[in-house]
Amino acid sequence: MSLLKHAKQYLANQSKYAHLNAFVSLAEPSKLLSRGETSTSDHVKTRFHDVTDKPIAIKDNICTKDLKTTASTGILKGFTSPYDATVVKLLQDAGAVVAGKTNMDEFGMGSHSTHSHAGPVKMYRHTADEEKSAGGSSGGSALAVASAQCWAALGTDTGGSVRLPAAYTGVVGFKPSYGLLSRWGVVAYANSLDTVGILGKNVGDVGAVFDKLNAYDPQDPTSLPPSTRARLEKDSTRSSTPLRIGIPLDYNITTLQPAVRQAWLRTLRFLWEQGHSLHPVRLPATQHALSAYYILAPAEASSNLAKYDGVRYGSRAEGIDGTPESVLFAKTRGQGFGPEVQRRILLGAFTLSAQAIDNYFIQAQKVRRVVQQDFNNVFSTQNPLVEGTSESAEEVDKVDVIVCPTAPTPAPSLANVKDQDPISAYMNDVFTVPASLAGLPAISIPVQITPEDQTAEHADYAFDESVGIQVIGQYGDDKLVLEVADAVAKVAPTCQAQAGPTVTSWGASTLEENNSTV
Repeated sequence: MSLLKHAKQYLANQSKYAHLNAFVSLAEPSKLLSRGETSTSDHVKTRFHDVTDKPIAIKDNICTKDLKTTASTGILKGFTSPYDATVVKLLQDAGAVVAGKTNMDEFGMGSHSTHSHAGPVKMYRHTADEEKSAGGSSGGSALAVASAQCWAALGTDTGGSVRLPAAYTGVVGFKPSYGLLSRWGVVAYANSLDTVGILGKNVGDVGAVFDKLNAYDPQDPTSLPPSTRARLEKDSTRSSTPLRIGIPLDYNITTLQPAVRQAWLRTLRFLWEQGHSLHPVRLPATQHALSAYYILAPAEASSNLAKYDGVRYGSRAEGIDGTPESVLFAKTRGQGFGPEVQRRILLGAFTLSAQAIDNYFIQAQKVRRVVQQDFNNVFSTQNPLVEGTSESAEEVDKVDVIVCPTAPTPAPSLANVKDQDPISAYMNDVFTVPASLAGLPAISIPVQITPEDQTAEHADYAFDESVGIQVIGQYGDDKLVLEVADAVAKVAPTCQAQAGPTVTSWGASTLEENNSTV
C-alpha cells in the first residue's frame, strides 16, 4: 500500500472514530494528502520506521502555531501559540506531518482523560462494548494511535500520563529520561516531573521518533547539555548479554488483578527462556512514592497556574470580575479551571503554606530522594547525574532493568471511573510514579490477555484486550530500555503492532463498518 493510500485511510479513520473524542482539533486533510501524493512511488515497507510523511498527533498541551493549544482547559479556550514547541519543530524538520491536537485531562491532571473542557475521551473496542477509560492524561494521544487515526503521537508524562494510557489502549508508551527531550513549548504542570513522551503501535516506531527528538535545546533550562549527553552515549555502548532482569517484589500488591499478574509472570518466563536471568529486588520507598507525588506535583502546579488570570492571554469571564473582598481575576479562574485543577491548586497552595511546608512539601522531597536511592541501589550501572555513588560489595545482586506491570488493572469502564473518589483514581499511578520521581526512562508494552490469565472470579476481560508491562532502566539507559521492550513485545503482540492503518490495537478492521475483529 502506498503512502497516499495510507494517508487516505488515516483520514477515513479520523472520521470513523470521531465519536471517541480523541482529537480536539484536526489539521487540514490536504496537508497529509499532498505529502502522500508526492511519495506514491515509495513503498511503505521500505520506510517502516521512518517518520517522513507520517501523521503524528500532538497532545493539546504542546504548543503549535497552526492549531490551537488549549491544554483542554476553559481558561485557554481559543488560545493559539505564536510558536511551535521544539519537539514539534524537530518532527516537522524530519518530514513528519502534524495530524492534529489530542484530547487530554485538563493541564495533564488526571488518570482517565475525563477532566477535559472538550469532554471525556471514550474507548469503545466494539459496537456493543461499554465505554472504557483510555487512561490519562494523554488518553487522546494513546487512543488516536490505537484506533489508527495517526501513525504515532506525542504526549506528556508527569506521573505516568503516557504509560498508563498506553497500557489501557494497547499501544507502546515511552517516557524518556528526564531532560533528554525538550520541554520548551510544553504547557507546564510540574516542571521537575514533566517529560515529553512518545506513543506508537510498536517499539520501532517509538524509537524512530525518539531518535529525532533526542537533542539538546538551549531554550529549555532543563535540557541535558551536550557534555552530559556525550557521557550518556559513551556509557550506553556497554553490552550485557544475557541481561539481569529485576523483579520488584514491592510491586506485587494485593490489588493487582490476576490477569495482570499472569501476564507479568508470562513475560518474565519468556525473558528467562531467552537466556536472561531473573532477580528479585526490593524498592521499599515505593509505598510512599504516590503520597509524595501528590504533594510535589500539585505544589508545582499551584505555582505554575498562577499566571492564568485572563489578563495577558486566554479567556476571561464575562461581566465584572472579582469583588472588593477578592482578587481581580477570581471569577475568571473559578470559571476557567475545572474541579480537578481547582482541587490540586488548593492542595498545592496548602502544602506550600508556611504552616504546612515543613510537614508536607519538605518531607515529600525527602521521600523523592529515597525513591531515587532505591533505584540506584538495585541498578548495576551508576546514575551518571549522581557523583560519588558508593560501589556495593554485592554487585551480583544488581540488575540491568526492572520489569513490572504498568497498571494494577486493565482498562476500567468509565461508569466505574465516575463513581471513584479522587484517592481511588490516584491509585492508578502506583506503578508509574516511582520512575517519574526518579526521572528514569520507562516504557509500557502491551501484552495480550490469554484464557490462562483469567480466573473464574475475574473472567470479564475479552481476549482481545491487553495489559501493560513496564520496563524501567537506570537514568540514561534509554536505548537499553527500548531493546528490552522490543523483546517483551514478542510475548503476545497486538494485531496492530506490525500492521498499517487498517487495524486497531484490539484487532478490529478499520475497513469494516461493524468493526469486526480480524
